[in-house]
Order: sequence, then C-alpha cells, then structure tokens
Amino acid sequence: MTIIDIITKKKNNQELTYEEIKFAVLGYINGKVKDYQMSALLMAITINGMTEQETFDLTEIMLHSGEIIDLKNLYPVIDKHSTGGVGDKTTMILAPLVASCGVNVAKMSGRGLGFTGGTIDKLESIGNFNTSISIENFKEQVKKIKVAIVGQMGNLVPADKKIYALRDVTGTVESIPLIASSIMSKKLASGADAIVIDVKVGNGALMKTLKEAQDLANLLVKIGKQHNKKVVCLITDMDEPLGNAIGNSLEVIESINVLKGKGPQDITELVIKLASYMVSLGKNISLDEAEKQVIENLKNGNAYHKFEELIKYQNGNINNIKISDKVITIKSKEEGYIAQINALELGELARILGAGRLNKEDEIDPKVGIILNKKVGDYVKKDEELLKIYIEEKTVDEQQLHDCFKIIKDKVDKNKLIKTIIN
Repeated sequence: MTIIDIITKKKNNQELTYEEIKFAVLGYINGKVKDYQMSALLMAITINGMTEQETFDLTEIMLHSGEIIDLKNLYPVIDKHSTGGVGDKTTMILAPLVASCGVNVAKMSGRGLGFTGGTIDKLESIGNFNTSISIENFKEQVKKIKVAIVGQMGNLVPADKKIYALRDVTGTVESIPLIASSIMSKKLASGADAIVIDVKVGNGALMKTLKEAQDLANLLVKIGKQHNKKVVCLITDMDEPLGNAIGNSLEVIESINVLKGKGPQDITELVIKLASYMVSLGKNISLDEAEKQVIENLKNGNAYHKFEELIKYQNGNINNIKISDKVITIKSKEEGYIAQINALELGELARILGAGRLNKEDEIDPKVGIILNKKVGDYVKKDEELLKIYIEEKTVDEQQLHDCFKIIKDKVDKNKLIKTIIN
C-alpha cells in the first residue's frame, strides 16, 4: 500500500478501505505523507465524495488520533456546535442559558479564521477573560457552576487540526464528508453525551443550498448513532447576518443584551430553540417543558447571572469590553423594503476592518465591526440609518456597504429562521 495508490483509487472514485484511510491520515500526522500528497487526496475526496462507511471510518480514525476527554463524572454533558456564519454568537448566550436550567455545558471552542473571530476570540474581548485552563480545572468548574467555555486543550484530534489547516489553504473546505468527520471527531473527543448542531444554510454559510445542509445534517446524525450519541441538527438561515452585530466586542455586548431579554428577535428566537433541545436532552424532558424552563430563566435574570458567574470564574471583567469610538453612519440612498442583505459580503467587509483573520497569525481588533439597523423585511426611508461601522486604522468603501442591501418597493416577508430539524 502506498499513498499514490490511495490517491489514485479515490481519484477514480473508488471506495477506500479503513486501512487505506488510516494509512493516509496517520502517515500525514507522522510526516510520511507529505502536504502535497494529502492535498491531492483531499481534492479527490472533495470532487468525488465519500461513502457513508468511508466517512464513518475517517471520523473514527481522526477521533483516536489523540486523547479523548472523559466527562463521565459530569453526566450528562450537552454540547453544541455551529457550522458558522456572519454574526453567529450563539455559544456565548447558550452556554450560560442552558447551565441556568441545571444542565452541564462543558464547551471547547475555537478561534476564527474568517469574517470575525471564533467564540474564543469573542470572549477574549472581555478584559482578562481566561480561555486557557487545564482539563482538571475545566472539569472542576463545570462541576461547581455547570458551565465552562475554553479553547481547544490537550492533544485532542491532532489529525483534524493538521488536516483542517491544509483544507483551508487548498480549496477543500466545502466537502460534506470532510466537514462531518471534522465536526464529529472533535465533538466525540470532547466527551459530550449529546450534541445539538446548528447547520447554517445560505449566502453567508458553507452550505449554500437546503439540500446540502440536509445531507450534512443527516450524516452528522448517523455518525452520532454509530457512537451511541444523540445528535439533533437544526438547519437555520444564514442569508442575512444573525442578530444586528458583526464584530467581536459588539457581539459580546449583543449577547449580554439577549441574556437580559433585550436582544434582536432572530438571535433570541434561535437561542431559545437551540437551548430547548439542549435542556430536553440533558434532563430527558419534553421539548415543551424544556422551552418553558429556558424562557423562564431568560426572563428572571438567571441566565444573565450565570453568564456573570462564568466570566468571574474565568477571571474576566464584564465591565471592560471596549468598542471603537470612531463610528461612521451609513444612510439609505433610497426608500422601500429590504429584500436582501448580502451576509457573505458584510462578513468580508467586517474582516477588512480588522474583525476577522485572513491568516492564522493575524491579530484581531475586538473594537471594530458593524451594527445593522435594518434586517430583511424592514422598511427604510431615504436618508434613514442602515448601519454603523466601528473603525480603527482600516476602513471600507461605503458604496460596498450600500451594495450589500437590495431595496425594493414591494413588501417583503422576513426570512424563515429555522428551516427544518433532523434527528
């Protein structure tokens, strides 16, 4: 068996065996398989796909490429994952909200290589917030306050870490089998008992069509079943940004507003639904009963107080969240209804401002970003505010911001936020 044989076999759209996938993955980790060889294999997989069995095998091999965290003494632990999008700050809201309902949330999140930072970058917008704690302290914190959010720790799924970095620079990110095995190997290694996954679909998401999103969701659920884990996937809209804030500190502030019951309608609706599934799985109760508990803990302030407790335990200062004082208001050039907002382009413009990364080494500026004043379906008058941009050293072309909005005379319905649920 050689790596050339394996590349050729997949190039010819033939099914790889467990041993062949293992040979390629472990060979890449130990340096016997070179970057250019793994790149060729990843491209062949991206073009020709993988069977379900190949995807199960790839997930299993990556899962066991490093250590696996044992959280049995915290049973049950419910995890959440999002496939990512513009303005997606749900983890910062969900983790304390679900914990306030009495369910353990032991969350390992990543940094962002995209429009804005990942959850860890966003939380580090809070002064002194510590995202690097030991596995033992991580477990102890969950035991005490039912919630912790940290960066990836230990030697979890090193195969995925190395392969993902290569996918990101070789045009092989948007492969459903590679996405599914990447997500599930990390979630399974993190020790959760059940997982709720927010699969984004639309202009600002990896999955551009509903069929792609459904195919991914079905595969994620099947991989979960292979490992005796309950997985629920909600397919949700990403044709416009989620909430109003795009940018790290701005998204933290919006998350706080949601936890205080004052957030935008769409993000509030989504976190209530995601949290309800997490609480239902964690407490083995009906979805309706779980939703009542979620809404009650949002209303009575328990969710926000749990967020304060989380920040305090990880040494953060909730009163130290800085945003830029250089603000430019963009006003509408016409009157009518917002028919479309280009989430992908707004995300890219936020990245140009400094809210995201082009390369892993790039520094994020937490103070910059965009606040939307209008969403799809809203009416806007000429010269009324469309959005604000918070800038530091870099700025963007104002016309590009105008071009992100399509305004028409006829009334437009709001986007349907939750498309379907697969479990």
